[in-house]
Amino acid sequence: MRIAVLSGGRSSEHDVSLRSGEAVAGGLAEAGHEVLSLTIGRDGSWSHGLDPVALVPGGGLLDSDAVFPALHGPFGEDGSIQGLLECLDVPYVGSDVLASAVCMDKLTLKRLFAEHGLPQVDFVSVGEAGWEKRCAAMGLPLWVKPSRLGSSVGISRVAAPEDLAAALDVALRHDPRVIVEASARGREVECSLLGNDDVRPSPPGEILAHGDWYDFETKYSEGGMELIVPAPLAEEAVARLRELAVEAFRIGGCAGLARCDFFVEPDGQILVNEINTMPGFTETSVYAKLWEADGLSYPELCDRLVGLAIERHTAARSHSF
Repeated sequence: MRIAVLSGGRSSEHDVSLRSGEAVAGGLAEAGHEVLSLTIGRDGSWSHGLDPVALVPGGGLLDSDAVFPALHGPFGEDGSIQGLLECLDVPYVGSDVLASAVCMDKLTLKRLFAEHGLPQVDFVSVGEAGWEKRCAAMGLPLWVKPSRLGSSVGISRVAAPEDLAAALDVALRHDPRVIVEASARGREVECSLLGNDDVRPSPPGEILAHGDWYDFETKYSEGGMELIVPAPLAEEAVARLRELAVEAFRIGGCAGLARCDFFVEPDGQILVNEINTMPGFTETSVYAKLWEADGLSYPELCDRLVGLAIERHTAARSHSF
């Protein structure tokens, strides 16, 4: 098939997305597909190599069998590009508009998880009534985050009350919606998910960050982190974690793929942290490495995701709006 791969984008995760897109293009080519690599610039312009691209017949998207949007963060992972692709009636990899938007916004997603009773750390939205008292009740340290950003961009660890204002300033530079979370003491464990209605969880992997915490530099610098697969957990904990991952996937309305992140506390309690609808997608990214450990190679994974995209698109077209 002819697959258009989108990468870059307008968000602060532009460079990470370029790396994901390059890897996806290589994986799809190795799986036997024809690949059209399209780059979205920081200014929103679209290009193929040095040539500009217009969203018209002959411009790439409408002549493709499917689109793989390897985009991270706002304007790519938040439902924006998914809405465009829906309007163009093109199959695309990943979650739809609503699920992408919900899962991108930490505040909305955590409220949804709370409604369904999923275990998670306490949190509060900055600016809502009584938020400062809630922060004090959560204790220290606290984590201040932009609500709609990924890759740990704009996140600060607050170890003293006087540090809160500066952390809010950092987060507000990226997003007017800011969330403050209580700190978890547990180990960071992640689980990849693959499928549409019949979703399959990967073996979980534990993240060992070689830094103070799992920030942007630790995630994307060589040697910044170590992934242990399978995570050294008891059989019962693995089963519970995978069950929660599938539940989070379904509550979020996800499709195709996602990566669910957890904290496993010292007392054994498993807390859901978040779910990412388009996690980092290089061959060495956690999402792909967890599937590799389960026997699914990177080219096979890329190919499977395209098949799921077409399956979902075909099913959606059987309904009229």
